[in-house]
Amino acid sequence: MTTITVEIIYAKNNKQILLLLDLDEETTVKEAILTSGILNICKDIDLNYNKVGIFSKKVALDRPLYNGDRIEIYRPLIITSKELRSKRLRHKL
Repeated sequence: MTTITVEIIYAKNNKQILLLLDLDEETTVKEAILTSGILNICKDIDLNYNKVGIFSKKVALDRPLYNGDRIEIYRPLIITSKELRSKRLRHKL
């Protein structure tokens, strides 16, 4: 069976975690995340809650991977950009 190389990336406030994996070519996003061990490294990741994407495009966990894919695990927004602009404007006044 052919193998592919993919990256898994997760950014926290103070650090970024980047893992490089060699996997079977029919591996899905979810299988790659589980195989990587990142869920043991970052206990705050919950695949029922965190969204995932490949090269900034949201994807489903059952999407098959291709050689060179970069799986990104997204953190939920604490504040929307609209709320942030409003907050900044209030502080300037």
